[in-house]
Amino acid sequence: MAHDVRDPSPDFLAFWREHHVCTLTTPRPDGSPHVVPVGVTYDPEAGLARVITNKNSTKVANILAAGPEGARVAVCQVKKGRWATLEGRATVRTEPEVVADAVSRYAERYDRTPAPNPDRVVIEIALERALGRG
Repeated sequence: MAHDVRDPSPDFLAFWREHHVCTLTTPRPDGSPHVVPVGVTYDPEAGLARVITNKNSTKVANILAAGPEGARVAVCQVKKGRWATLEGRATVRTEPEVVADAVSRYAERYDRTPAPNPDRVVIEIALERALGRG
């Protein structure tokens, strides 16, 4: 079932605010999918999903290898018969205020503040599609 990225149903949005481990799928330079567990925050007002990570991670390298326009990616979460996927174009953000905002959003969703990390960056996904059932 398709959802409006910027105006999701209350149930879809509530699901994205619950504590769930998600997956991020990025394309490797050879085109094969690289899938890893991550924490994701969803900001429908801005049309963005965010993932905080280390600048030296493979997921960051995959996004950077895609070029300045970023990489097409998907984040997904599942709980029993409920599922939700957000798709869009990911870029890597390093600005301290962007990283701090993403950490704050992560702390709110996951009820814990990550330890400081000078190598932390944000994978910012400009959302194009939202799908889910639940």
